[in-house]
Amino acid sequence: MPVTATIFALATAPGRSAVAVVRLSGPETRVALEALAGPGIRPRRASLRALRHPEDGRVLDRALTLWFPGPASYTGEDSAELHLHGGRAVIEAVMQALEGFGLRPAEPGEFTRRAFENGKLDLSQAEAVADLVDAETEAQRRQALGQLDGDLGRRHAVWRAALIEVLAVLEAAVDFPDEDLPETVADEAEPTIAEVLAGLDATLADGERGERVREGYRIALIGAPNAGKSSLLNRLVERNAAIVTDSPGTTRDVIEVVLDLAGYRVVIADTAGLRASVDPIEIEGVRRSVLQAGSADLRLLVIDGAAPVEPWRDLGEHVRPGDLCLINKADLPAGPSALAGPAWAAGHGIDALPVAMSTGEGLDALRAALADRVVEALSGSEFPGATRARHRRDLTEARDHLARAAAALAARSEVELAAEDVRLAARCLARVGGRVDPEDVLDRVFARFCIGK
Repeated sequence: MPVTATIFALATAPGRSAVAVVRLSGPETRVALEALAGPGIRPRRASLRALRHPEDGRVLDRALTLWFPGPASYTGEDSAELHLHGGRAVIEAVMQALEGFGLRPAEPGEFTRRAFENGKLDLSQAEAVADLVDAETEAQRRQALGQLDGDLGRRHAVWRAALIEVLAVLEAAVDFPDEDLPETVADEAEPTIAEVLAGLDATLADGERGERVREGYRIALIGAPNAGKSSLLNRLVERNAAIVTDSPGTTRDVIEVVLDLAGYRVVIADTAGLRASVDPIEIEGVRRSVLQAGSADLRLLVIDGAAPVEPWRDLGEHVRPGDLCLINKADLPAGPSALAGPAWAAGHGIDALPVAMSTGEGLDALRAALADRVVEALSGSEFPGATRARHRRDLTEARDHLARAAAALAARSEVELAAEDVRLAARCLARVGGRVDPEDVLDRVFARFCIGK
């Protein structure tokens, strides 16, 4: 159904500011703009105008106006921007005037959805708009800009175009068996299918790198009670994010804090101390700690180096090769834990670093080690082939269809079934760009946008 409503929204953050931008889009944009700002506004040229209420002519504000005739606009429709003074009263007066003129407030993501529906962006580019708005780190910014520029869509479009050529070959072999076609016409499809399969395999083998850049590399702080996990969290984020006391078991739940490390988003989780307990609240905290440790990209096992006992020896099941063991309280005389810790860590395939939360000793070396692991995990020479779970699901499905098609052709049987699998694989690739997505999928994607985008 064609879009007929003209919409408006505040495109800048609500609240007091120097400038506030109100966006308009739809067929009545020019009429509404001239009713507020007067006639004679030239396309794509800023014009300082007095905005007057359409009913009584009172001046609402003096603002810069910009008019973008469609289809050469962000949404592909007639669009406009009003650059107002950023006082709340000014914004409300202008928006009330627009609504009184018959325009309606935009829903979340509606401007970008119209850009998608009018062919200005594919769905992966539309998602990149939301990612760019949400970007907190340099890596997120670079990835979102690359996706907005079409890096993701172009890669999948090349694969899809190749599969359409393959499909033409296979359908010729199926539909015209009596024509003068080479008997081995299906063989022409095999190299291309193998090439696309290799590209999909490489993309899927790249894992969830694009998603982890968006969502964050996850680090879990684990250890026995009072080992210094909460103090470590506070040191790493340089603020008192977690309560620190001498009482064991102070931390009962998972506390997550976001950190920008080497230009990447990192989510550090402080967890409850791992020990046996009869307290139901602490038991639940330990359960959550174990789950957090299992799902993290990296675990930091914190050991109290001055402790006379070694409760951490029972925690080996929670660490994996490549994790880090931090021997805390390096500023104090070494206890049994500090002496035995490095050999225990080496036996579990993890490095041991001495640290002291009270003085900051070893923190620079720890930050460098964390940065190395994050960069190694999330950087890559190529743009990631998937940045969301939705992309990965579609690419996995495309890969499975192509594998079946390749097997059928290799067995020189069921060319018809191979053609159908190639068709379905091409459809999966089209879904990444939103060419064949059902309406409910689009609703879910754009519902996550902020209003004004």
